[in-house]
Amino acid sequence: MTAEDTYQTILEPSEALFTEKRSKFIALAYPVGNLDEIKTHIDAAQKKYYDARHVCYAYMLGHERTNFRANDNGEPSGTAGKPILGQINSNNLTDILIIVVRYFGGIKLGTGGLIVAYKAAAAEVIATCTVIEKTVDEEVIVLFEYPFMNDVMRIVKEEEPEIVAQSYDMDCSMTLRIRQSMMNRLRARLEKVETARIPEQN
Repeated sequence: MTAEDTYQTILEPSEALFTEKRSKFIALAYPVGNLDEIKTHIDAAQKKYYDARHVCYAYMLGHERTNFRANDNGEPSGTAGKPILGQINSNNLTDILIIVVRYFGGIKLGTGGLIVAYKAAAAEVIATCTVIEKTVDEEVIVLFEYPFMNDVMRIVKEEEPEIVAQSYDMDCSMTLRIRQSMMNRLRARLEKVETARIPEQN
C-alpha cells in the first residue's frame, strides 16, 4: 500500500504498438506536470501522425488524482479515452498522459472491439514504462537572525529537507522542501530556534 504522501508516475516517455484486425494503434506515454505540457505533446502527436484516423488520449494530473480528462477524438463516445484512462487508474498512476494514435485498417472493430483495443494499447505502453514512486512534498519558509544559523543548519542536517532557496543578510531566510508526512516535525523544530519565524503561507 503506498503511503498517503507518495504517488506513482512514469520516469520517461515510452511507446508501444498494438494491432487489431489490421488497425494499428500507436500508444505513447509521457510524464507530465501541467496542462501546457499535455497540450504540447498532443499537438506534436497530431502533427506527426497527421494522416491517422484518430488521435485519442487520457491524462491524470496531481497526487490527489482529481484532475483528469479522456478524449475520444471522433471515436464512438466512451470507446477510446475512457479505456485509456481506465488503465491509468488501474495502474494507480498520475502526472501521466497517454495518447493512442489509430490507423484504420479497413475492418470495423465495433464499439466492444474498440474498447478492448484502446485498453490493450494503453496497457501495452504502461508495461514498457519505468514506474517510479514520488513523494508529495511541501515547502516552508523560515526567517531567522544570522547568529542562529548553526541551530537552523543542524536541524536541516538531521531532518534532511531539500534547500530550495536561501539568503543571508542580517535577517536570513531559507525555503525548505520536505515530504508531507515529515513537515510537522520540521516546522516544530524550526519554530523552537531562537528568533526563528515561519510566515503564514496562503
